[in-house]
Amino acid sequence: MKPLFGSLILLVCTLLAHLQNTSAASNTTSRCRNVPGNPGYPSAAEWDALNTTVFGRLVTVVPSAKFCASLAGGACTEDQWTSALFRATIPGAMEQPNWEQGYDHTPPSLCLQNGITCGQGNVPLYSVEAETVADIQAAVNFSRIHHLRLVVKASGHDYLGRSTAPSSLLTRTRNFQNVSFNDSFFIGSTYMRSTVTLGSGVFGQTVYTEGKANGKIAVGGSAATVCIAGGWVQGAGHSALSPTLGLGADNVLEFDIVVASGELLKENSYPDLFYALRGGGAGSWGVIVSATFLAYPTFNATSSVIYLVAENDTVTASLAALHAEHIFDWDSVHAGQYFWFRKNGTGSSAPSVLFLVTYMPNTTVEQSIALLAPFINASLALPGVSLVSQEWTYGDINDALYQADDSVGTNNVLGSRLIPASMYRDSPGTVGKVYKELLDNGATELLGNLVAGGKVAENVNISSAVHPAWRTAKTHLILSAKWDDSASLAEINQTRHFFQNVQRPILEELSGPNAGSYSNEGDVFEPVFQTTFFGPNYSELSAIKLKYDPEDLFIVGAGVGSERWNEWGLCRV
Repeated sequence: MKPLFGSLILLVCTLLAHLQNTSAASNTTSRCRNVPGNPGYPSAAEWDALNTTVFGRLVTVVPSAKFCASLAGGACTEDQWTSALFRATIPGAMEQPNWEQGYDHTPPSLCLQNGITCGQGNVPLYSVEAETVADIQAAVNFSRIHHLRLVVKASGHDYLGRSTAPSSLLTRTRNFQNVSFNDSFFIGSTYMRSTVTLGSGVFGQTVYTEGKANGKIAVGGSAATVCIAGGWVQGAGHSALSPTLGLGADNVLEFDIVVASGELLKENSYPDLFYALRGGGAGSWGVIVSATFLAYPTFNATSSVIYLVAENDTVTASLAALHAEHIFDWDSVHAGQYFWFRKNGTGSSAPSVLFLVTYMPNTTVEQSIALLAPFINASLALPGVSLVSQEWTYGDINDALYQADDSVGTNNVLGSRLIPASMYRDSPGTVGKVYKELLDNGATELLGNLVAGGKVAENVNISSAVHPAWRTAKTHLILSAKWDDSASLAEINQTRHFFQNVQRPILEELSGPNAGSYSNEGDVFEPVFQTTFFGPNYSELSAIKLKYDPEDLFIVGAGVGSERWNEWGLCRV
């Protein structure tokens, strides 16, 4: 949707809402949700009543920059601004603050770090800081009855901006911190082996800390503040452990979820909803209270961090092609790997750093060195490639995956595709060619995730909404674009749409047309998101959506049913 067109729709929907003279109950059939100032919007007394119902846990919400301005000293420190742990304490904060900004509003509504003025942007007006299921139910029921825009957030680790929206009520689940291991978990009379049940606000770092203490490991993400039982698993949930143990969605056994009716469901009793929650997209199905995952005996692994430098774009492309040639070298130990190229400077003569992080389960340091040696030696034989550093660590896999914090606080958007194993097997040279084209066209960060193959491919027959492209993929490739607050709105708009306008056709030389993408690390502007994020599963997901959420209470950008709404989820289109 073009920004101007989107702004006009928001303006028209707001005017339509102001013209509505019906009651809150009849507003459930209106074209636009209620916003401040129209007759159906809750009165102060009604908001007070909600606050009483949730025992004072209803708070007003402001953008992160305004929150920081209210602190002693008038600002956050840079360490606070860039800390995911700190930002997760702020109800209105997103880890990437660009999602808080109303770039497409008329006029734009911005609240920038150290700025002079501050608009509300895309930040909710109120939040229920839920501590109990009853709190969540109160927020859901209030939103449904008053026909409000409702959003759900745990940590704000969201690259598509799905957990924030203007003129909305936020339900935050960060206080759901239960971690419970069970060596004899049953669903009905069926024994399901060892499990861990996680509250939807539990961070990945906590799962690994508790896992080590209990001698267990669960499949989780690589970032400290990813909430494994929240949006991560709903999007499929990739991991460095996925080649060994599968996707997060492959490992989840049960959810407790509050759906649009306000009911709390244990959805393993609802097979269609269980199907949808396993890969059918974050934020579209309800508010997850907790999820239960398979837990495995912990094991030792070797993790390595290697930095290589390629002196220019041509060398970078050759290095990418060489990596593609060797990407099957580590299949025997089901390795997971992150291979990220970052340019250090601008222009084709600027060097790039290859940041190579590899996890090899049940493999000694010596074995890991031997498995990586063919690629490292061949890389150093390329003219223009040099080794900066390498580090090898052996120990509990929980320690290897644990992160103390995540560095965030930048304006950042992503675009991505799942790359088939056949491309690496049959045409590794094409990988280098595509990298060169992307670099020639302005790419500065090319993030490769070897998080497929192995057990992910073996799990092809699991009944879930996981995009089938995951089962034939080898990697997930991401293109990242960033900008400073000093950028003009025109420059920002160009950057936000850079993936679709420039990079996507190039990347599809690897993925093929109509290819899949990981919905947690993609582009909210995907023109055919139904195919890109959900593939052949979309029609079934759409039917499930209508069954459990007929009024579209849970709508997120590029999520199931979102084609019926404008980009803010405020007005039907």
